Amino acid sequence: MNPDLFVSFRDRLQESCGKVILGKEETIRRVGVCLIASGHVLLEDLPGTGKTMLLRAFARCIGGEFRRIQFTPDVLPSDLTGIHFYNQKEGVFEFRPGPLFANVVLADEINRAVPRSQSALLEAMEERQISIDGKTFPLAEPYIVMATQNPIESYGTFPLPEAQLDRFFMKLSLGYMTPEQEKQVLRRPDTRGIIETISPIVTPQELALLRQEYRAVSVSEDVADYLMSVITATRQDQRLAYGVSARGSLALYKASQITAAMAGRDFVIPEDVKENVAPVLSHRIAAVTRSHLDTADLLAGLLEELPVPLE
Repeated sequence: MNPDLFVSFRDRLQESCGKVILGKEETIRRVGVCLIASGHVLLEDLPGTGKTMLLRAFARCIGGEFRRIQFTPDVLPSDLTGIHFYNQKEGVFEFRPGPLFANVVLADEINRAVPRSQSALLEAMEERQISIDGKTFPLAEPYIVMATQNPIESYGTFPLPEAQLDRFFMKLSLGYMTPEQEKQVLRRPDTRGIIETISPIVTPQELALLRQEYRAVSVSEDVADYLMSVITATRQDQRLAYGVSARGSLALYKASQITAAMAGRDFVIPEDVKENVAPVLSHRIAAVTRSHLDTADLLAGLLEELPVPLE
Protein backbone atom coordinates (compact mmCIF):
# COMPACT_ATOMS: atom_id res chain seq x y z
CA MET A 1 0.00 0.00 0.00
CA ASN A 2 1.45 3.37 -1.08
CA PRO A 3 0.03 6.34 0.91
CA ASP A 4 1.66 8.78 -1.54
CA LEU A 5 -0.99 7.87 -4.11
CA PHE A 6 -3.72 9.06 -1.77
CA VAL A 7 -1.88 12.20 -0.71
CA SER A 8 -1.34 13.14 -4.35
CA PHE A 9 -5.01 12.55 -5.16
CA ARG A 10 -6.07 14.66 -2.16
CA ASP A 11 -3.83 17.57 -3.15
CA ARG A 12 -4.91 17.56 -6.79
CA LEU A 13 -8.58 17.39 -5.85
CA GLN A 14 -8.36 20.21 -3.33
CA GLU A 15 -6.40 22.38 -5.75
CA SER A 16 -8.86 21.92 -8.62
CA CYS A 17 -12.10 22.23 -6.64
CA GLY A 18 -10.55 25.03 -4.56
CA LYS A 19 -10.56 27.22 -7.66
CA VAL A 20 -14.36 27.23 -7.44
CA ILE A 21 -15.13 27.05 -3.71
CA LEU A 22 -12.70 28.95 -1.50
CA GLY A 23 -11.72 27.83 1.99
CA LYS A 24 -13.58 24.50 1.94
CA GLU A 25 -10.65 22.11 1.57
CA GLU A 26 -11.95 19.85 4.34
CA THR A 27 -15.32 19.36 2.64
CA ILE A 28 -13.63 18.77 -0.72
CA ARG A 29 -11.37 16.11 0.82
CA ARG A 30 -14.35 14.35 2.36
CA VAL A 31 -16.14 14.23 -0.97
CA GLY A 32 -12.98 12.55 -2.29
CA VAL A 33 -13.20 10.01 0.54
CA CYS A 34 -16.76 9.18 -0.56
CA LEU A 35 -15.61 8.66 -4.15
CA ILE A 36 -12.85 6.23 -3.17
CA ALA A 37 -15.24 4.35 -0.86
CA SER A 38 -17.80 4.05 -3.72
CA GLY A 39 -20.19 6.04 -1.54
CA HIS A 40 -22.70 8.79 -2.24
CA VAL A 41 -22.73 12.35 -0.91
CA LEU A 42 -25.57 14.36 0.64
CA LEU A 43 -24.68 18.05 0.81
CA GLU A 44 -27.10 19.95 3.05
CA ASP A 45 -26.99 23.70 3.48
CA LEU A 46 -28.91 26.90 2.94
CA PRO A 47 -29.55 28.00 -0.66
CA GLY A 48 -26.78 30.00 -2.29
CA THR A 49 -23.79 28.60 -0.37
CA GLY A 50 -22.20 26.94 -3.42
CA LYS A 51 -23.42 23.35 -3.10
CA THR A 52 -24.18 22.86 -6.78
CA MET A 53 -21.01 24.63 -7.91
CA LEU A 54 -18.83 22.42 -5.71
CA LEU A 55 -20.38 19.23 -7.05
CA ARG A 56 -20.12 20.45 -10.66
CA ALA A 57 -16.43 21.11 -10.10
CA PHE A 58 -15.97 17.70 -8.51
CA ALA A 59 -17.63 16.04 -11.50
CA ARG A 60 -15.16 17.76 -13.81
CA CYS A 61 -12.27 16.50 -11.66
CA ILE A 62 -13.16 12.84 -12.01
CA GLY A 63 -14.32 12.94 -15.63
CA GLY A 64 -16.93 10.55 -17.01
CA GLU A 65 -20.46 11.38 -18.05
CA PHE A 66 -22.19 13.98 -15.89
CA ARG A 67 -25.94 14.51 -15.58
CA ARG A 68 -27.84 16.98 -13.42
CA ILE A 69 -31.41 16.42 -12.23
CA GLN A 70 -33.41 19.34 -10.82
CA PHE A 71 -35.83 17.75 -8.39
CA THR A 72 -39.32 19.27 -8.16
CA PRO A 73 -42.62 17.87 -6.84
CA ASP A 74 -43.75 16.91 -10.36
CA VAL A 75 -40.68 14.78 -11.21
CA LEU A 76 -41.73 11.17 -11.89
CA PRO A 77 -39.63 8.01 -11.30
CA SER A 78 -39.57 7.38 -15.05
CA ASP A 79 -38.03 10.83 -15.53
CA LEU A 80 -35.01 9.49 -13.66
CA THR A 81 -34.75 5.88 -14.80
CA GLY A 82 -35.88 6.19 -18.41
CA ILE A 83 -38.72 4.66 -20.42
CA HIS A 84 -39.50 2.23 -23.21
CA PHE A 85 -41.09 4.07 -26.13
CA TYR A 86 -42.55 2.82 -29.38
CA ASN A 87 -40.46 3.65 -32.44
CA GLN A 88 -43.09 3.95 -35.17
CA LYS A 89 -40.49 4.03 -37.93
CA GLU A 90 -38.86 0.75 -36.85
CA GLY A 91 -42.03 -0.77 -35.41
CA VAL A 92 -40.36 -1.80 -32.12
CA PHE A 93 -40.13 -0.64 -28.53
CA GLU A 94 -36.82 1.02 -27.65
CA PHE A 95 -35.34 1.98 -24.30
CA ARG A 96 -34.47 5.61 -23.72
CA PRO A 97 -32.20 5.81 -20.64
CA GLY A 98 -32.82 8.51 -18.06
CA PRO A 99 -30.30 10.79 -16.35
CA LEU A 100 -29.43 8.14 -13.74
CA PHE A 101 -27.40 6.41 -16.47
CA ALA A 102 -24.25 8.46 -15.95
CA ASN A 103 -21.02 8.25 -13.97
CA VAL A 104 -21.73 11.34 -11.89
CA VAL A 105 -25.35 12.20 -11.05
CA LEU A 106 -26.09 15.54 -9.41
CA ALA A 107 -29.48 15.30 -7.70
CA ASP A 108 -30.17 18.97 -7.06
CA GLU A 109 -32.56 19.77 -4.17
CA ILE A 110 -33.47 16.11 -3.78
CA ASN A 111 -35.87 16.77 -0.92
CA ARG A 112 -38.16 18.84 -3.16
CA ALA A 113 -39.27 15.63 -4.91
CA VAL A 114 -42.10 13.50 -3.58
CA PRO A 115 -41.12 10.24 -1.81
CA ARG A 116 -42.11 8.10 -4.79
CA SER A 117 -39.52 9.81 -6.98
CA GLN A 118 -36.93 9.83 -4.22
CA SER A 119 -37.25 6.06 -3.92
CA ALA A 120 -36.36 5.63 -7.60
CA LEU A 121 -32.77 6.31 -6.58
CA LEU A 122 -32.55 3.46 -4.05
CA GLU A 123 -31.69 0.61 -6.40
CA ALA A 124 -29.23 2.72 -8.39
CA MET A 125 -27.40 3.87 -5.26
CA GLU A 126 -27.18 0.49 -3.55
CA GLU A 127 -27.05 -2.08 -6.35
CA ARG A 128 -25.49 0.00 -9.16
CA GLN A 129 -28.29 -1.15 -11.43
CA ILE A 130 -31.76 -0.08 -12.54
CA SER A 131 -34.73 -2.40 -13.14
CA ILE A 132 -37.33 -1.28 -15.66
CA ASP A 133 -40.23 -3.36 -16.98
CA GLY A 134 -38.67 -6.58 -15.67
CA LYS A 135 -35.26 -5.94 -17.23
CA THR A 136 -32.13 -4.98 -15.28
CA PHE A 137 -29.60 -2.50 -16.63
CA PRO A 138 -26.16 -2.32 -14.97
CA LEU A 139 -24.64 1.11 -14.33
CA ALA A 140 -21.13 2.06 -15.39
CA GLU A 141 -18.33 2.59 -12.86
CA PRO A 142 -17.38 4.88 -11.30
CA TYR A 143 -20.91 5.73 -10.20
CA ILE A 144 -21.65 8.36 -7.59
CA VAL A 145 -24.82 10.22 -6.67
CA MET A 146 -24.15 13.65 -5.22
CA ALA A 147 -27.35 15.17 -3.84
CA THR A 148 -27.98 18.63 -2.49
CA GLN A 149 -30.67 19.24 0.09
CA ASN A 150 -32.17 22.35 1.61
CA PRO A 151 -32.91 22.25 5.35
CA ILE A 152 -36.19 20.50 6.15
CA GLU A 153 -37.60 23.75 7.54
CA SER A 154 -37.50 25.23 4.03
CA TYR A 155 -40.87 25.64 2.33
CA GLY A 156 -41.96 22.84 0.01
CA THR A 157 -39.59 20.06 1.06
CA PHE A 158 -40.19 16.35 1.72
CA PRO A 159 -37.91 14.71 4.33
CA LEU A 160 -35.84 11.83 2.96
CA PRO A 161 -36.88 8.45 4.45
CA GLU A 162 -34.43 6.64 6.73
CA ALA A 163 -33.70 3.93 4.14
CA GLN A 164 -32.67 6.60 1.63
CA LEU A 165 -30.53 8.56 4.12
CA ASP A 166 -28.70 5.39 5.14
CA ARG A 167 -27.48 4.93 1.57
CA PHE A 168 -25.58 8.20 1.62
CA PHE A 169 -22.01 7.62 2.75
CA MET A 170 -21.65 11.11 4.23
CA LYS A 171 -23.76 14.18 4.91
CA LEU A 172 -21.71 17.34 4.54
CA SER A 173 -22.26 21.07 4.85
CA LEU A 174 -20.39 24.01 3.36
CA GLY A 175 -21.43 26.97 5.49
CA TYR A 176 -20.67 30.57 4.65
CA MET A 177 -17.31 31.79 3.40
CA THR A 178 -15.32 34.32 5.39
CA PRO A 179 -15.86 37.95 4.33
CA GLU A 180 -12.38 38.03 2.76
CA GLN A 181 -13.03 34.86 0.75
CA GLU A 182 -16.41 36.15 -0.40
CA LYS A 183 -14.81 39.41 -1.51
CA GLN A 184 -12.41 37.40 -3.69
CA VAL A 185 -15.39 35.64 -5.28
CA LEU A 186 -17.06 38.96 -6.05
CA ARG A 187 -13.99 40.21 -7.93
CA ARG A 188 -13.08 37.09 -9.89
CA PRO A 189 -14.53 35.87 -13.23
CA ASP A 190 -17.84 33.99 -13.37
CA THR A 191 -17.72 30.68 -11.49
CA ARG A 192 -19.18 28.71 -14.41
CA GLY A 193 -16.29 29.79 -16.57
CA ILE A 194 -13.80 28.62 -13.94
CA ILE A 195 -15.49 25.22 -13.80
CA GLU A 196 -15.08 24.82 -17.56
CA THR A 197 -11.29 25.13 -17.17
CA ILE A 198 -11.05 22.16 -14.76
CA SER A 199 -9.61 18.98 -16.27
CA PRO A 200 -9.90 15.42 -14.89
CA ILE A 201 -7.31 14.77 -12.20
CA VAL A 202 -7.70 10.99 -12.00
CA THR A 203 -8.12 8.24 -14.60
CA PRO A 204 -10.51 5.30 -14.16
CA GLN A 205 -7.48 3.04 -13.73
CA GLU A 206 -6.02 5.24 -10.98
CA LEU A 207 -9.37 5.40 -9.21
CA ALA A 208 -9.72 1.62 -9.36
CA LEU A 209 -6.26 1.30 -7.80
CA LEU A 210 -7.15 3.72 -4.98
CA ARG A 211 -10.33 1.77 -4.28
CA GLN A 212 -8.31 -1.40 -3.96
CA GLU A 213 -5.30 -0.02 -2.06
CA TYR A 214 -7.13 1.65 0.83
CA ARG A 215 -8.30 -1.75 2.08
CA ALA A 216 -4.69 -2.52 3.02
CA VAL A 217 -4.71 0.25 5.66
CA SER A 218 -4.45 -1.58 8.98
CA VAL A 219 -6.85 -1.10 11.88
CA SER A 220 -5.63 -2.33 15.26
CA GLU A 221 -7.88 -4.27 17.60
CA ASP A 222 -8.01 -1.34 20.03
CA VAL A 223 -9.05 1.14 17.34
CA ALA A 224 -11.68 -1.28 15.99
CA ASP A 225 -13.06 -1.68 19.53
CA TYR A 226 -13.17 2.11 19.88
CA LEU A 227 -15.07 2.41 16.61
CA MET A 228 -17.60 -0.17 17.73
CA SER A 229 -18.00 1.54 21.10
CA VAL A 230 -19.18 4.66 19.21
CA ILE A 231 -21.68 2.58 17.21
CA THR A 232 -22.96 0.79 20.30
CA ALA A 233 -23.38 4.08 22.18
CA THR A 234 -25.80 5.35 19.50
CA ARG A 235 -27.87 2.18 19.84
CA GLN A 236 -28.12 2.47 23.63
CA ASP A 237 -28.74 6.22 23.97
CA GLN A 238 -32.28 6.81 25.24
CA ARG A 239 -32.52 10.12 23.37
CA LEU A 240 -32.39 8.34 20.03
CA ALA A 241 -35.22 6.50 18.29
CA TYR A 242 -32.72 4.19 16.60
CA GLY A 243 -28.96 3.83 16.40
CA VAL A 244 -26.51 3.40 13.57
CA SER A 245 -27.04 0.46 11.22
CA ALA A 246 -24.44 -2.12 10.24
CA ARG A 247 -24.11 -0.23 6.94
CA GLY A 248 -23.19 2.83 8.98
CA SER A 249 -20.49 1.05 10.99
CA LEU A 250 -18.95 -0.30 7.78
CA ALA A 251 -19.00 3.21 6.30
CA LEU A 252 -17.21 4.60 9.36
CA TYR A 253 -14.59 1.86 9.09
CA LYS A 254 -13.94 2.58 5.41
CA ALA A 255 -13.88 6.35 5.92
CA SER A 256 -11.32 5.98 8.70
CA GLN A 257 -9.07 3.87 6.48
CA ILE A 258 -9.21 6.34 3.57
CA THR A 259 -8.70 9.31 5.89
CA ALA A 260 -5.56 7.68 7.25
CA ALA A 261 -4.29 6.99 3.73
CA MET A 262 -4.90 10.60 2.69
CA ALA A 263 -2.91 11.70 5.72
CA GLY A 264 0.04 9.63 4.46
CA ARG A 265 -0.35 6.70 6.87
CA ASP A 266 -0.96 2.99 6.35
CA PHE A 267 -2.65 2.58 9.74
CA VAL A 268 -5.71 4.11 11.41
CA ILE A 269 -5.51 6.12 14.62
CA PRO A 270 -8.45 7.07 16.89
CA GLU A 271 -8.45 10.62 15.51
CA ASP A 272 -9.32 9.22 12.07
CA VAL A 273 -12.41 7.62 13.56
CA LYS A 274 -13.42 10.71 15.55
CA GLU A 275 -13.02 12.95 12.51
CA ASN A 276 -15.52 10.88 10.52
CA VAL A 277 -18.15 10.26 13.19
CA ALA A 278 -20.28 13.34 12.46
CA PRO A 279 -20.26 13.30 8.63
CA VAL A 280 -20.74 9.51 8.41
CA LEU A 281 -23.22 8.93 11.25
CA SER A 282 -25.21 12.12 11.92
CA HIS A 283 -27.81 11.41 9.21
CA ARG A 284 -28.19 7.76 10.29
CA ILE A 285 -29.69 8.52 13.72
CA ALA A 286 -32.78 10.41 14.86
CA ALA A 287 -34.05 11.82 18.13
CA VAL A 288 -37.03 10.15 19.85
CA THR A 289 -39.08 13.36 19.64
CA ARG A 290 -38.85 16.43 17.45
CA SER A 291 -36.58 18.86 19.21
CA HIS A 292 -33.71 21.21 18.66
CA LEU A 293 -31.30 18.39 19.46
CA ASP A 294 -28.66 18.35 16.73
CA THR A 295 -27.44 14.83 16.01
CA ALA A 296 -23.90 16.05 15.28
CA ASP A 297 -23.79 17.72 18.71
CA LEU A 298 -25.15 14.55 20.31
CA LEU A 299 -22.42 12.48 18.67
CA ALA A 300 -19.79 14.96 19.87
CA GLY A 301 -21.09 14.50 23.40
CA LEU A 302 -20.93 10.73 23.09
CA LEU A 303 -17.32 10.92 21.92
CA GLU A 304 -16.36 12.93 24.99
CA GLU A 305 -17.75 10.20 27.24
CA LEU A 306 -15.94 7.30 25.54
CA PRO A 307 -12.36 6.39 26.51
CA VAL A 308 -9.88 6.81 23.67
CA PRO A 309 -7.28 4.04 23.21
CA LEU A 310 -3.67 5.10 23.58
CA GLU A 311 -1.24 4.35 20.76
